[in-house]
Amino acid sequence: MIARRIAVPLAGILAGSSVLLTQPATAGVSPPVEKRPVAEGYGGAVSTVDPDASRAALEVLRRGGNAVDAAVAGAAVLGVTEPYSAGLAGGGFIVYYDARRKKVHTIDGRETAPRAMTSASLEGVPLDEAVTSGLSAGVPGSVAQWELALRRFGTLSLRQALQPAIRVAREGFTVDRTFHDQTAANAARFADFTSTARLFLPGGAPPPVGSTFRNPELAETYRLLGRYGGRWLYGGGLGAEIVKTVKNPPVAPGSARNVRPGLMELPDLRAYRALERPPTRTTYKGMDVYGMAPPSSGGSTVGEALNILEALPEAGMHEYLEASRLAFADRGRYVGDVPGVPLEELLSDGFAKERACLVGERAMPHPAPPGNPDGAYEPCPAADPAPPTAETPAEGPETTHLVVADRWGNVVAYNITIESTGGNGIVVPGRGFLLNNELTDFTFGPAPGDPNLPGPGKRPRSSMAPTIVLADGRPLLALGSPGGSTIITTVLQILVNRWELGMPLPEALAAPRATQRNTAQTQAEQGFIDRYGAELTARGHAFTLNPEIGAATAVEFLGRGRLQAVAEPSRRGGGSALVMIPAR
Repeated sequence: MIARRIAVPLAGILAGSSVLLTQPATAGVSPPVEKRPVAEGYGGAVSTVDPDASRAALEVLRRGGNAVDAAVAGAAVLGVTEPYSAGLAGGGFIVYYDARRKKVHTIDGRETAPRAMTSASLEGVPLDEAVTSGLSAGVPGSVAQWELALRRFGTLSLRQALQPAIRVAREGFTVDRTFHDQTAANAARFADFTSTARLFLPGGAPPPVGSTFRNPELAETYRLLGRYGGRWLYGGGLGAEIVKTVKNPPVAPGSARNVRPGLMELPDLRAYRALERPPTRTTYKGMDVYGMAPPSSGGSTVGEALNILEALPEAGMHEYLEASRLAFADRGRYVGDVPGVPLEELLSDGFAKERACLVGERAMPHPAPPGNPDGAYEPCPAADPAPPTAETPAEGPETTHLVVADRWGNVVAYNITIESTGGNGIVVPGRGFLLNNELTDFTFGPAPGDPNLPGPGKRPRSSMAPTIVLADGRPLLALGSPGGSTIITTVLQILVNRWELGMPLPEALAAPRATQRNTAQTQAEQGFIDRYGAELTARGHAFTLNPEIGAATAVEFLGRGRLQAVAEPSRRGGGSALVMIPAR
């Protein structure tokens, strides 16, 4: 894009601002790269929410890198262009199909609580004060995850994988409507931190749509990270800067916000490890569906709901909502970063049949009680009453997801996040990235027996659900989405649309969504209510509007080497699907 630099008003900008903001020239301007939600072809495929990230990942594939190399490079670029959803101070989950070994692996890069955190650390803390605080910042996992993924399955070094992100951070990217609107939605809290205001509110306002946003501080941070490696974060100088920011947030003079300091110390960073874990696996319509095990609840909840649907005589939207309701009841009761999660039983056919017998012609009374995954299953046992539960709030677009497939048949589904849109709102001074607020994913309590209470070194339960589907041992589909706990229902509904309702993947992904998470009312997009609302209301379902649910990305293997990459056509501004060799 041809641009000319303009003078930025100094009012509201602290001296030494690292952000360069340019406005489009009035003539000779190349239009922004068009986002294409569907691409078909051969030799490799990428789908992300952002064209810069998709192009970076595809370029890695073109230069001979594999799916893991491209996924790490794409994720690092998303840390530049989607900084309110992803970044090096966040975490995530990778599900990876290794074509040579014909095996699915997963890498857990979920953030951890500091050792000083106890089950009572969040009790009595108002949610808004937790969201924007040092207290909510978990020990970052992304960089350790990138290093482990590249070391185990990639061909590039971390330094090499970060080069596209360094280039985008230096040269800048075009501000789109989503970036502008997300900045505007966070402007009040961003203004309360000197480092954040300086970076994301140049001139005291969000960058205008069409301007070019550069982040040279992040470019330099990535450069040094490539030079020194993860040790610079996990116990080194960058880690010390993060700890200082967590414990003493740079609150702007005159701010009235009560910003609680965090508990993180340098030994917490030194102790962090990304972990390889066995994936979850369930069979569905003869296919093998692989996902992420605890501390994610994505694999277990999607898998259980699919098993329930398969145990029913038919599976339409009513059955989809009821299966999700039951699976979420079990998620809340059993799943967390605790010993003894009954994962095998939650994903067993016997338990699914016992749960499926509760699905009738009408919606179940609220709330559905959890089942008893004890291995001794009856045709249709009486359900114990469930305690009342609070309503689940609408989930925003936080988190992001990417999928990559390479020429050798390797596949990556990767959810990466800093939790809330904008994380905890605090930029590490001089480093160009936001901190996460993942610890708000814990149950605040008091809640005796809840598997998701905070604890020292514990990983908060996640809803991220990167998913890979195999047919006859070969990859068929990889998918995932952002959206908090609606991630689970988004992935589930796409699978239902694809194989129960027979929709092609682009239609299955674009179709209007609803999310039932064991709540009295089902949140739904207007298009879903228009299409299914009358029929489902007559069956006892109640709906409340959620304007936008999820922002999925996917790749399907169509046979004979042909790939179909699919992204959102409109949600979150639309996504970017690319293939190496487009089909004619």
